[in-house]
Order: sequence, then C-alpha cells, then structure tokens
Amino acid sequence: MKVLSCNSNRPLAEAIAAYLDVSLTEADVRRFADMEVFVEIHENVRGEDVFVVQSTSYPANDNIMELLVCLDALRRGSARRVTAVLPYYGYARQDRKSGPRTPISAKLLANLITSAGADRVLTIDLHAAQIQGFFDIPADNLYSAPVFKSDISARYKSEDLVVVSPDVGGVIRARAIASRIEADLAIIDKRRPRAGISEVMNIIGDVAGRHCIMVDDIVDSGGTLCNAAQALMNAGAVSVDAYVTHGVLSGGAVSRVASSPLNSLVTTDSIQSTEAMRVAKNIRQITVAPLLGEAIRRIHEERSVSSLFQ
Repeated sequence: MKVLSCNSNRPLAEAIAAYLDVSLTEADVRRFADMEVFVEIHENVRGEDVFVVQSTSYPANDNIMELLVCLDALRRGSARRVTAVLPYYGYARQDRKSGPRTPISAKLLANLITSAGADRVLTIDLHAAQIQGFFDIPADNLYSAPVFKSDISARYKSEDLVVVSPDVGGVIRARAIASRIEADLAIIDKRRPRAGISEVMNIIGDVAGRHCIMVDDIVDSGGTLCNAAQALMNAGAVSVDAYVTHGVLSGGAVSRVASSPLNSLVTTDSIQSTEAMRVAKNIRQITVAPLLGEAIRRIHEERSVSSLFQ
C-alpha cells in the first residue's frame, strides 16, 4: 500500500499515513512558471495499491487539475489500483440542472476523475448521495456521524439536547446524529430566493429551553447557518452549536460566524483550515483521519467498508 498527497490538504494526508503506520510516498506536485501543473513520483508504484489524498476545495480548479495529473502519472507508472481519496468533493452542489442550458458539473468531475485513471473513489458526506451514481467505478461515501457523535457525547453530558437540520434536505443526516445520541429532532423550514441567501420560514419541533446541535454537510458563506442560529435563539433555545463536515468558509464567513449567536462551529479537517479559522474563538476542527485511514485499510485488505457504520 502507498499513500500519496497532492497539495490541498497535506496535514490530513500525513495524519492518515500515521494512522496506517506508513510513510507518505515521495512525490513533487509543483507549478511551472506559466502555472501548469507537473507531478513527479519518486518511488516505484508498479503493481502497488495507491491512495491519492486530495480535497478539491478552494482553489477548486487548481486542486482538481493536480489530482487529474497525479492520477495520470500513477496510471502511466503501472500502479495496480489507484483510489482517489477526496475528503471534500468539489462541485458537489452542482449535482443537477439548475435551469435551462446549465451543466451538471458534479457528473463532469466524476467523468474526469475516472478518465484520468482512478479505479475507485473514497469520500466523506457527499452533498447529494446520488453523486455516487455519477461514477462508473466503485465510490465509497463515508459518514462523519460517528466522529461527530463521539465529540458531542464527550462535551454534552446532561444537557437537554435537540439535533436540528437547517433544511428539509438534511433531515436524514441530522436524524442519524439524533439517533446516535438519543436526542430529539427539529427541522428549519426555509426558502432560498437566490444562491447564498436563505430565509427562515418556520421551525418544526420544540427548541425552547434546550441546547440545539445543528448538523449540516457544508458551510460556505455562513449566512444560512448564522440565520438559522438566530432563529433558534429567537425561538427560545438556550444555546446553538453547529457540526458541519466541510468548512469551506469562503469570503467573510469566519467573521460572520464569529459575530453570530453560534456558541461554536465544529468542522472536520476534510478541508485544511486557514489562519483565520485557527484564531477564531468559536471555530474548531476535529479530524477524520482515523475514519479515512480505517476505510483505506479495509479497501486495501478487501474488507467491508460499510460495516464501519453498522
């Protein structure tokens, strides 16, 4: 087994390698003067089972190109099997046509990854489960629920908790957490007049006098999350914390979260943290390296991955 990292999230790749007790495969992923991507792998990969760790987060297009070039290099190096480990799958929110003459970019990216030489894909909390079906190769979608459950259980002992889905589409994800910690479920009914803008219409469930745990897959601008937190506080919640798998946190999101009613925002290290995130008082990261590492071990040993969540 070999584990290789591109440039988007090397700390996570190192943590995965440490969990597996292997060294990262030596490789250079660099740019020419005109910013073209070049990859050179310094170890023999012929006949090897190789796992490439690369989150396709900001700058998404650069990181995607690094991944594709790396996959091509491994295929030409005669690797036996190549797994693209994508802790965060970029373009996942473009999973359907949003209007006439618009693309389905999540499917396009799946095609590119397959064509470049990936034999299988491993990711966490896809924005839409049907993206697994965009691939013509095996695609394992892991769930952050066990990681979040452990953190929530360690921090909240006797509080009256309610798990909140910030929209109807996230109910299944929130219910998975609620069932694990034996808490009630609430749902925020909202409308989205345009991208990045949402308005809370109604709160379904009892949140008054209770500690709310919001669960979502992506926080980008932070507007939706902060508006939801304010609505919960207005409805009588004692406190609001958020557990979100992928902390994109673009633009002024960090400052928006810092000035919001959120007691804390917990994300995973599927996307490498920025300096602004590291110094923010109410934002912290928990690692998914053991989860990914165990899945990689099971794939390499031809064992069940789904049993991780049973």
